[in-house]
Amino acid sequence: MRISEERWEKFINGNKQPSKDNLVLFPKTLDYYQVELTRMLETERYADAAELLRFLLKCEVQDPRHYDEWGALLNWLNEAFPASSQPPEKPREVQAEEEEGFARRRAEMKFAEDKGYAERLLQTVTEKPLSEHTFLALEQLSFIQAPEIDETLRKWLESGSHHPVLEFRVLQTLRKRGGSGSVELPRAEEHIGIDIESVPLGQEDFPAAVQNVLDRVAQEAQVHNPALFYFAQEFWYQFIMGVYGTSDYRSILSEVDASLDVWAAALHKTVTESLQGNRADEEIRTAYGITDSLRLRFEQAYRSMKQFAARGAMF
Repeated sequence: MRISEERWEKFINGNKQPSKDNLVLFPKTLDYYQVELTRMLETERYADAAELLRFLLKCEVQDPRHYDEWGALLNWLNEAFPASSQPPEKPREVQAEEEEGFARRRAEMKFAEDKGYAERLLQTVTEKPLSEHTFLALEQLSFIQAPEIDETLRKWLESGSHHPVLEFRVLQTLRKRGGSGSVELPRAEEHIGIDIESVPLGQEDFPAAVQNVLDRVAQEAQVHNPALFYFAQEFWYQFIMGVYGTSDYRSILSEVDASLDVWAAALHKTVTESLQGNRADEEIRTAYGITDSLRLRFEQAYRSMKQFAARGAMF
């Protein structure tokens, strides 16, 4: 998921620039950023890496040596990759369209030169451990015109339980390829029927209730811990992809105020514990109005998030 400093500022500080006075990085938060930065550089996502570095330089950390390291790395990116390391001058939508066009031409060219290319991409998705290369392979598969791709991906989805986020990404790939009809996803708790043509392709395509939960967390986080919101956003959309089509997903979309509070409180608690190791259970329940009558639903939502995180979410 792309780092978006623009989205961060919109939710937390409006039109104001973040400052070191209110962006304090906890140790686990810092560790996550360092790992994410390494992954971006390894996969040549230099623009994302530079954007993350500019964000980190605005934050407050205990060891000032981090500023020297981040500054030196940002300077290197500016010199080595000036086009990709500077803040984009074009709107993100235009930039995304240009990047997609380039990726499409590149994938089509490789497939034209090597007809076995699609098969190797499919093996990366269906047989190899989950990694950044898995998602890069899916992106290229969405552009290649080969009939065996759809059949292989459908059979893989219906063959058994896989990482839920990867399943969702495969569903998105099928939709991008113009797929139709439904797919049955076997899960331990339930069998899920998914209409391919209805699969969201971006965060903005999810129903409003999904964003409403995140907005509710933003209201609480901006008062006591602004840095928490960024991680809540990242984790929330991973979780939404992971539970898409399940009973948990239907609960989130129920359009009931109580459901909004329950899921927002569970999200706040999950992210707080992951970053700080601090439960603060009663304080969070009070902040979100989780009464005794909602306690069971809150615990169920929290348990779903913890189980998802244990399978390899962002923390």
